[in-house]
Amino acid sequence: MGDILHALPAVTALRLAHPAWQIGWVVEPRWQALLKAGNEGTREQGNEKTGNEGTREQGNEKAGAREACGSAMPVVDRLHFAASRAWKRHPLSGKTLSQIKELRRELRAAGYDAVLDLQGAIRSAVIGRMSGCMRRIGEARPREWPAHWFFTERIVTHGAHVIEQDVELARAVAGDPLEVVEPLLPVDPAAENWCGDWLARHAVSAGVGPLALLTPGAGWGAKRWPPERYAAVAQGLKERGMQVLVNAAPGEEELAAPITAGGAAISVTTSLPQLIALTRRVALCVGGDTGPLHLASALGRPVVGIYGPTDPSRNGPYGTRARVLRSPDSRRDHTRRDAPEPGLLTIAPEDVLKAADELMAEEGRA
Repeated sequence: MGDILHALPAVTALRLAHPAWQIGWVVEPRWQALLKAGNEGTREQGNEKTGNEGTREQGNEKAGAREACGSAMPVVDRLHFAASRAWKRHPLSGKTLSQIKELRRELRAAGYDAVLDLQGAIRSAVIGRMSGCMRRIGEARPREWPAHWFFTERIVTHGAHVIEQDVELARAVAGDPLEVVEPLLPVDPAAENWCGDWLARHAVSAGVGPLALLTPGAGWGAKRWPPERYAAVAQGLKERGMQVLVNAAPGEEELAAPITAGGAAISVTTSLPQLIALTRRVALCVGGDTGPLHLASALGRPVVGIYGPTDPSRNGPYGTRARVLRSPDSRRDHTRRDAPEPGLLTIAPEDVLKAADELMAEEGRA
């Protein structure tokens, strides 16, 4: 989820610069809702997230690009599905082999002129090669080093943040300067209605107090700040007059339970479109290096980021007002350890509440 949100500004910039181009994205099926902005005419094709975008040049009109992209023109025209998580669990099953074969057929039939690998992983590089496209663009120093052997063009990037690096890659195919722009994210009417109804049913409304969203999950344990500390933050935010919600994604209910046990917060489980709708309404988001925090950042919501083994200069909140907490003892380490990284544990609830106070004061809500 985070990788898609980090790549989306670059693809949005491509769409705005070249609205007549045909843009495809290879995506894990569960994240497809992130790519439905302006989805009138979006043609879903295919078979989990790789960060590959293909472009098929159809002209170079620029007039009214933002307006077109926000209404009838989709941010991407075509989705190709790669269920890579399921494939990893069952690599030799008939279903896996059939889906891989179908994805290869689709990509080759699309006839893309260029492939951008915005993930820099071996799996995304392999899928780019499957497309048959002769122009495959990636970073000179990708996230997973062997991936660079699959690129026909290796771009040396200079930006510190991955969003900036992705825009640099997109410039290689754009043919003209591109700048970082706000990502286009969908507005789902059904999800917006659900959100209003849910907030009303739980006696949560904008008139009662600003909404705070805590998102305790993360991709692996080393990035997860302890739930009992989120519980202390929830209590502190409640005492400050905020209404506190806890994002309990499927499979993360055990993380949410200790936070809501004291009655300071309400747990909410959503679909991805519903999470987008809910996040639009919050005044503050608190969490670690995780997709929902990056979603809040992409939507321009104030965020407090609690970081440990990942580097916030590369993966931190971008384009919004933020406070990032990280121990000077923490070092970049993407090893999938279960226990919280030791530096992460030096961050206290009082540190988070102080950061939240600063952001709310800037908003005039303190």
